[in-house]
Amino acid sequence: MARLDTSGLHVLGVRHHGPGSARAVRAALADIKPDAVLIEGPPEADALIPLVGELEPPVALLVHLADPPRGDAAASAAGWAFWPFAAFSPEWEALRYAAEHGVPVRFCDLPAAHTLAERMARAGGTGEPDGAEPADGPEADTEEGATEDPESVGRDRLRLDPLGVLAEAAGYDDAERWWDDVVEQRGEGEPSPFPAIADAMAAVREESGPEDERGARREAYMRQVLRATLKQGHERVAVVCGAWHAPALRGVADFPAAADTALLKGLPKAKVSATWVPWTHGRLASDSGYGAGVTAPGWYHHLYTAPDLPVHRWLTDAARLLREEGHHVSSSHVIEGVRLAESLAVLRGRPLAGLDEVSEALTAVLCEGEPARAALVHRTMAVGERMGSVPPTTPMVPLQRDVIAAQKRLRIKAEPFDRDLDLDLRKEGHRERSVLLHRLRMLDVAWGDPRDTPAGKGTFRESWRVRWEPELDVALIEASRWGTTVAGAASARAAERAAEADLPGLTALTEQCLLADLADALPGVLTLLTDRAATDGDVTHLMGALPPLARSARYGDVRGTDAAHLRAVAEQILRRVCVGLPPAVHGLDDDAAARFVTHIDHTHSAATLLGGEALAEWEAALAALARRETLPGRISGRLNRMLSDAGHIDAEELRRRLGLAMSQGTEPAAAAAWLEGFLQGSGLVLVHDDRMLGLIDSWLLGLPEERFSAVLPLLRRTFGAFDASERREIGEAAGRLGGTRAAVRTRVPVDVERAAPALATALAILTDGRKRAS
Repeated sequence: MARLDTSGLHVLGVRHHGPGSARAVRAALADIKPDAVLIEGPPEADALIPLVGELEPPVALLVHLADPPRGDAAASAAGWAFWPFAAFSPEWEALRYAAEHGVPVRFCDLPAAHTLAERMARAGGTGEPDGAEPADGPEADTEEGATEDPESVGRDRLRLDPLGVLAEAAGYDDAERWWDDVVEQRGEGEPSPFPAIADAMAAVREESGPEDERGARREAYMRQVLRATLKQGHERVAVVCGAWHAPALRGVADFPAAADTALLKGLPKAKVSATWVPWTHGRLASDSGYGAGVTAPGWYHHLYTAPDLPVHRWLTDAARLLREEGHHVSSSHVIEGVRLAESLAVLRGRPLAGLDEVSEALTAVLCEGEPARAALVHRTMAVGERMGSVPPTTPMVPLQRDVIAAQKRLRIKAEPFDRDLDLDLRKEGHRERSVLLHRLRMLDVAWGDPRDTPAGKGTFRESWRVRWEPELDVALIEASRWGTTVAGAASARAAERAAEADLPGLTALTEQCLLADLADALPGVLTLLTDRAATDGDVTHLMGALPPLARSARYGDVRGTDAAHLRAVAEQILRRVCVGLPPAVHGLDDDAAARFVTHIDHTHSAATLLGGEALAEWEAALAALARRETLPGRISGRLNRMLSDAGHIDAEELRRRLGLAMSQGTEPAAAAAWLEGFLQGSGLVLVHDDRMLGLIDSWLLGLPEERFSAVLPLLRRTFGAFDASERREIGEAAGRLGGTRAAVRTRVPVDVERAAPALATALAILTDGRKRAS
């Protein structure tokens, strides 16, 4: 068989994101003038390449299972992968060059159909939840099964960190800095770095031993694509791939085609789909966990888009940001900062001032040595957060298109940073925004996070914090199995969740359906809710179910909801709680009583929202229960406080009950528990009732020393829950009990002369107010 002619083959080994690599690829392609270009990436995306001219980076190729799995979180997370591209990615430059010059181009990496199938098979264990396919460049994936043998560890490091090895050989202790100096900060017109990169990687690979199985399969497939391209008659073929793979592709003629075919035989395969999605600089940063990420994508973007005077422009932008924050930064600061950065670069032997030098100049000169101020600006600029965009013609599932249409109609922009939305539900546009966000939350698409939601307050306002992340496109694709529109999918999802929910889950789901305006789903959810409420005998379930239902019944009119049915169900549940309350509290220990008090508080709030006869029935049940002598102390104290606050126990009766609870015959721990329940939430009642405070004081003074020591931790827990001002007022009230009222009052002397103007002003305001009222 004739030997494969590779005389027209040019392999450009790159780092996947870097301005110097991108410029070098552009220059090399202009010099080679290829008639075919191959790029490391999933071949399923070949059909998407014509859209490159309409994309605004950063963007990413998203390849996902055509039929996402249901119910298995690990399998779901393993069923998709991203291949990101920034404006400074060399693969992006290759795509642009091919598009602009009409050169045939295709992706040549191992198909994602195989990769995702293997990940799905492994998802029976831990899965791979990050979903970001690390575009293997000089960085390689962590090899599974590494040993502790020193020789093996050395080979593993050669394979996993080839940049670090080469940097050490060049006398650098920082691989990132070495790569920046050698490649990323190269100027225009310098010789191509790719032959030297390939030679260096070949030397490292010789020392590292055989490639791991996954890497070997990938390179075998790349060589197959390369052979097919050369056999089609292309005379000048350019391959843009991770530098680690360059030696394996440059020597394609030395690898038997039969061996590559055998290595790829029998690989699992899944049905997948591909599309373009917006990406962000934040997700390109190595801090995000992206395997091929860069330290400062904002700096790399700046180097790529401002090749002339990058340090001057960077510090000028930093000065502008500082001025916007109210700091005085002059032109002379910028000039001196540039001089310092360039001087540091010369002293350190760098071809151009890098981010370290610029950061030091920013701190020392522009921020006058204040690292906190400099860190804020540096973080903002180093990431340089931005989000790309894709055209409407990009392949999408119908649910994605419906969301995009709603975003455009409601004027909510998808942005990669936190933004606060304050919505007035009385305004139609604001209410529709709220509905959209709630419907997406029903679909587990967490675009917005409710902040101080009015669900518990009953106001006409909602506050949201919204932030769009690339993974939300994956969530929309997964949610598309429930429907083609947001409303239809959310209704179907609500019905599915209702079938699996317990009683508290159903009431919470009812509230969510109201917030999301899911009129189609609500009747079915309410039917299930009514049935479950009639058969569920667990009082804590009933109590947990009541609050969201009461809120929905009370504030349904905010969203134009007929709350009559909701109120009827809520009142039915409350009646069952009233009946089941006495046996439910029997025999509870202190911890269980504490948990039950929380249920009582929430139920009391719900009954207060319902009002009318429902509240009267609830308070009557509490009054009957509070008279039981066997009631756990914490619950008894809490019930008596509730009844007192509601006006159902007068002061004398309350003091009598407190006296019984604090009597010498009562176990101190039980008395302390009663007191903790009574004072829960606020202790100001002791400030306004000296007799009640006196009873507690007398009880404490009468305790033997050993019993006082036993209840002291409980008392500290009770009073420690109050804020400082409450504790101070209670202490002053306690000081008055011993006849020291006058001493307490004179503890802080009043300066009459200084107070006179304030008193005169207050008097004038009050006098004017009375005149207006009359």
